[in-house]
Amino acid sequence: MSLKPSPDAQQTFAPATRLVHAGRDPGEQHGFVNTPIYRGSTVLYPTYDAIKNRRGRYNYGTSATPTMDALTTAWTELAGAAGTVVTPSGLAALTVALMAAVSAGDHLLVTDSAYRPTRQFCDGVLARYGVEVTYYDPIIGAGIADLMRPNTRAVLVEAPGSQSFEMQDVPAIAEVAHARDACVIMDNTWATPLLFPPHERGVDIAVEAGTKYLSGGSDLLIGLTSANARYYPAVRRTFDHFAMCAGAEDIFLALRGLRTMNLRLREHGRAGLEMARWFQARPEVLRVLHPGLPEDPGHAIWTRDFAGASGLFGVILKPVPEMALAAMLDGLQLFGMGFSWGGFESLVIPFDCAGYRTATKWAPGGPALRFHIGLEDTADLKADLDAGFARLRAAT
Repeated sequence: MSLKPSPDAQQTFAPATRLVHAGRDPGEQHGFVNTPIYRGSTVLYPTYDAIKNRRGRYNYGTSATPTMDALTTAWTELAGAAGTVVTPSGLAALTVALMAAVSAGDHLLVTDSAYRPTRQFCDGVLARYGVEVTYYDPIIGAGIADLMRPNTRAVLVEAPGSQSFEMQDVPAIAEVAHARDACVIMDNTWATPLLFPPHERGVDIAVEAGTKYLSGGSDLLIGLTSANARYYPAVRRTFDHFAMCAGAEDIFLALRGLRTMNLRLREHGRAGLEMARWFQARPEVLRVLHPGLPEDPGHAIWTRDFAGASGLFGVILKPVPEMALAAMLDGLQLFGMGFSWGGFESLVIPFDCAGYRTATKWAPGGPALRFHIGLEDTADLKADLDAGFARLRAAT
């Protein structure tokens, strides 16, 4: 019996099967199922010739270890990439992608719906080093051609948008960018490659905050940057220059999360859509921001390009006093208030994009809440929220 499927067989596997087997070789681990944690900096060479000519498979702990290789190999296969690097956080993965794609004097286009720390890096670090950044309306699609300049080197997309959940026509944007020899970078954390295959859709460099659905446990910080054959060498050089490597234990936990990510993500998506529809029927709700809903402006793009939804979406309430919103949220028992998502537990945060949007205006018409639906029973979640809405009404 072979301890590892053949490369030809692996090409025929469905994504769920690939997640179980990718990046694992029990034959190299004395039959143990998982690649163990390799913790270390120094790698010893057996001879003068070996160290002089770097003949070993590994040379130093910052560049690669067997544990790191197991994760990057698996993610490369899942994402359909030429290669992947693993970083200590999702933001670190984004900075590696951006630094690999632009240089001083270049112009960068960034969706106005981007993850706010991404904007802070662009406006703080990239601007200081001579990269000009222009923010654009996320629903611009092929119209982004009007914003391209001779020195536009990259376009950053995020679908759906962070907090506000606008859908972007990534293939249309990629076609325009590639016609002008610009790189397309995507934050694909909401969907993961399971629901949106980035490189198949025209993305050159894809970024994932593995802190979210890859982890699944709200207990690690990790990021992944995958790239196609053209851009992976630049990504790898940038990663090596910064030595921006993740910790061995975090990589091991990410590998463990990888094996069950398909099951968890499907359940998050199912429960998320159920809860989004439930919110739609509430009299206190103005609208729900979820591309999986037929009423959502981005639903057609989502249906065309995505294989499903995750558990993250937004809810706009009808106007209420702030004290009423606080009464609702403070008494929730199953929804924690915290700045993350993708774990097994449900979360909610209030948010307001108005202070940092520059290309579009954020005026939702009422208080905005972002929900992540965890793995609890949805009947219990509805009961918790129903009691919260009762508190909201009582305080209005």
